[in-house]
Amino acid sequence: MNAPRQHTPLLAAVAACLILPLLATACGSELTLPSFPALKEHATESVDVTLGWMPLHLMGWIMNDGDPDSAQVKKTLKGLKSVQIRSYQFDADYTYPQADLDRLRAQLAAPGWSPLVQVRKRGDQDGHDKENVDIYVSLEDNKVKGLVIIACEPREFTIVNIVGSIDLEQIAGLRKTFVPPAKVAQLPPQA
Repeated sequence: MNAPRQHTPLLAAVAACLILPLLATACGSELTLPSFPALKEHATESVDVTLGWMPLHLMGWIMNDGDPDSAQVKKTLKGLKSVQIRSYQFDADYTYPQADLDRLRAQLAAPGWSPLVQVRKRGDQDGHDKENVDIYVSLEDNKVKGLVIIACEPREFTIVNIVGSIDLEQIAGLRKTFVPPAKVAQLPPQA
């Protein structure tokens, strides 16, 4: 009977190694994003990226330390736990389900989330907005631990959820890594 007890610390250590990464990604800054399976079929263009802790750190590990841009991205990736991006474009206006976006915004009403930017560009006679942009941050001990961007237009919407220790200046550098070059050209210049 003594043999199993001798292995108990080893089993506890193995269990901790398996469970800790799961707990790290289960923090309050990670949102439950809808999967939007039907939208992928109707979208003219779609982006569905989910990167957890392991792929993010693997990307940082293989980056060239000698290149200043790569070194900056590597530094940013060290503090991240996950990145989720969902982006869809359509041929017709308002093809996406507003109710799914409303449920996503409801998650951002939870304690710890604070609105940083909310832009509404009013539009047509039907009461639809031409453009909505919401940026929320999750703060813990006065440090940014999560960032969410929701951008909606009549024929397009994009959701970005970044979880981990975030320096907002470093996010500008990440857009070059995660946003296609054609989209980077459309983004406003960095301040």
